[in-house]
Amino acid sequence: MEHQERLLQILKKSDMLMEVFSHINQLKLDTYYIGAGCITQTVWNELTERPLDYGITDIDIVYFDSRDLSYEVEDKVIRDVKKLFPNIPTKLDIKNQARVHMWYKDKFGIELPPYQTIEQAIDTWPTTATALGIRKVDEDGWKVYAPFGLNDLFNLIVRPNKKLITEEIYMKKADKWKEKWPELQIMKWD
Repeated sequence: MEHQERLLQILKKSDMLMEVFSHINQLKLDTYYIGAGCITQTVWNELTERPLDYGITDIDIVYFDSRDLSYEVEDKVIRDVKKLFPNIPTKLDIKNQARVHMWYKDKFGIELPPYQTIEQAIDTWPTTATALGIRKVDEDGWKVYAPFGLNDLFNLIVRPNKKLITEEIYMKKADKWKEKWPELQIMKWD
């Protein structure tokens, strides 16, 4: 619980993320999280005394809606999110996790069964430190989903989550992060 409280304190310092957290509920998405790199990198920035937005190339907004898996419906959500946040200075990456299986093999060469929940999707994200989703549930309440806990995140450890990615994808990500945050401890694939 100590890490979770510290995580929320750090995120509340980020004007960029707080703008998204404060207004995303206007879209009335059934189930969503803001997660992955933008959360992890904000924490790394705080821990390594960098500006909170340093190195963040996108904000991942994931949601789960299995009622209509058409790209047209997802594209409408993407457009609505971008309309809601016209002044966010970084890319917004919005994905319906219920339809990831429809394009994942073409993009990454790996067959993926359909996810049944948004949490099941987060369980497969590439590293233990980035398999993390957060949403604001009300004025003071937060939901943090971190299937591998928060120890690696706060200890600057990058460890592979082998549920879905390959060693090559993991090493590309790890090497890219190590360039920006040399303090990171990159764990080997084995």
